[in-house]
Amino acid sequence: MAVDNKRIAADVLAAVGGAENIQAATNCMTRLRLTLVNKDAVDVDAVKKIKGVLGAQFSGSQFQVIIGQNVPKVLDEFVALSGVKREAPVDENLDAPKVKLTPAVVGNRILDYLSGSMTQLIPLLMAGGLFRTFAVVLGPQMCNVIAADSETYQFFYTTLYEATFYFLPIYLGYAAAKKIGASPVLGMLTGGVLIAPSIITAAAAKGTISVYGISIAAASYAQSVLPIMLTIPVLYVVEKFFKKHMPDVLSTVFTPFCTMIVTVPIALIVLAPVGNELGNVIANALFSVSSFGKIGVLIVMAILGAFWQLFVVAGMHMPVILLAQVQIIAVGYDPFVFVATNCAMTAVWGCAFGSFLRIRNKEEKSLSLGYVVSAIAGGVTEPALFGVLMRFRRTMLGMFIGGSIGAVVSGILGVTYYLAGGASNFMVILNYFQGGQQNIIFAVIGMAISFVIAAVVVFLFGFTEKELKELDEEDAAELI
Repeated sequence: MAVDNKRIAADVLAAVGGAENIQAATNCMTRLRLTLVNKDAVDVDAVKKIKGVLGAQFSGSQFQVIIGQNVPKVLDEFVALSGVKREAPVDENLDAPKVKLTPAVVGNRILDYLSGSMTQLIPLLMAGGLFRTFAVVLGPQMCNVIAADSETYQFFYTTLYEATFYFLPIYLGYAAAKKIGASPVLGMLTGGVLIAPSIITAAAAKGTISVYGISIAAASYAQSVLPIMLTIPVLYVVEKFFKKHMPDVLSTVFTPFCTMIVTVPIALIVLAPVGNELGNVIANALFSVSSFGKIGVLIVMAILGAFWQLFVVAGMHMPVILLAQVQIIAVGYDPFVFVATNCAMTAVWGCAFGSFLRIRNKEEKSLSLGYVVSAIAGGVTEPALFGVLMRFRRTMLGMFIGGSIGAVVSGILGVTYYLAGGASNFMVILNYFQGGQQNIIFAVIGMAISFVIAAVVVFLFGFTEKELKELDEEDAAELI
């Protein structure tokens, strides 16, 4: 049964108090986001029961209705029915109320800064990784079409890859400055300072550099993340100060100049070295699990495979992702974090597919198939999470069992992941190409195990007879 976007829009409009209670409407990837006049006029339970709605919640002054990838069409119908103002997509934090700065709030803002900066670079990271993947596919590791010493191989494997990752501080300087409101070009300049040829040369010779007469050990910050990420907030504060106090007639020239004069020594003497050391600590902490031997690694992978999607729902996943991304950028691969979480992801695909096979209600069956398609093709698991796993809690058994077993099998087979900004749909397989044919085959085996086991568990044990009966009764009511 096709999804009736107009009916969803009409039902939501009625449940939130009508057009007079809506100031504006917009959407993100999967949610209808409504700015309300009166929160108390909203019947949240009624919204959650609407066919096609996966969930609903308040976030600041907004009421968010979780719908799925068809949300733009629902928004079109909603605006047409209500006549309310349609807003362009806004920054996630713009609708947040002013809150007291607690450790939790500060931590969330730091994570938002880090993730918001890194997310902007996903296309760049994917392109850079795929350049090397292309060379591996055509090179002696796989198809053997081009030789490892050929100019074409070296161009893709080395030149284009280095153009992406060597200059990462410049790209991140731009993205981070844009994220927090500093001048992006000054962010780029700050990143350029960290990888200036004179500093790189001195670092290679294990020499020193002079910063305003202060001699410090030279270090290479090429292909690094944390040094520039620590520096940009300082750049923002310094630039804001000079913008406020510099006379307008002098501001165009001297605000950027004075900003860099103050920021550069702070970066080179304090923040960049601290960032480098912090990166080493993160890498050691992330991979210290290997000191417990193979069993320790497999235990961690089993936990990630089983519970990762719950971390995502709870918003607890970003620290782990950021740590793993930093590690991939630094050394070029990840032997277990993304390997395990990809098995967790495919387990959710399997749960949705198992739901499709088991449910008899035609509309729910159609929705479950839609969840599978949106996850595998679009890389969006939120509809499956809220449409199946959060509604029918026993289906989580499929996610737990399938995700953990697939992750452990992948760990035993030695699967390795290579792209810091890889895809989250079926194209995820490209993230394993640099490891060669065997790595690809083993990755497919691990994820296929997660998918199949999750689907079988959901089909056999995911629903109670009462739940299935209620769905059948709803189906029968639709036909009356």
